[in-house]
Amino acid sequence: MSFGQQSGPPASAKQMQYLLALLNKAGFEGFRDARGPLGFTQRQGSGKFTTSEASALIAQLLEESGESEDDGGEAAAASAKAAARSATRSVLTTLPGPAPSRLANFTADALAEELERRGWTVTPP
Repeated sequence: MSFGQQSGPPASAKQMQYLLALLNKAGFEGFRDARGPLGFTQRQGSGKFTTSEASALIAQLLEESGESEDDGGEAAAASAKAAARSATRSVLTTLPGPAPSRLANFTADALAEELERRGWTVTPP
């Protein structure tokens, strides 16, 4: 195995979203922010985990927060994500006119924040 390579299959997108939600709940902004305190490797700090690493970290974070997966911790994270998604969708769908004119009502900062929230990288011109 090469240096810095994963030793198993990559974690699923759902696992990564749940893990990120738990990290946010624990007070971290993301994987890089949690790298030092939780002892992540550089690869993990970039958000790349194997299935087993992600499962172990999820179990550790749930144990520290006093929840268990059976308590609905995953359901709470999913409902919070759905609420944020519906709030964004309701803002965009309530504006009159076709999509290009609806986007004209938003500031560049608001659009950049939304793109970053969705996983895009935004750099100023």
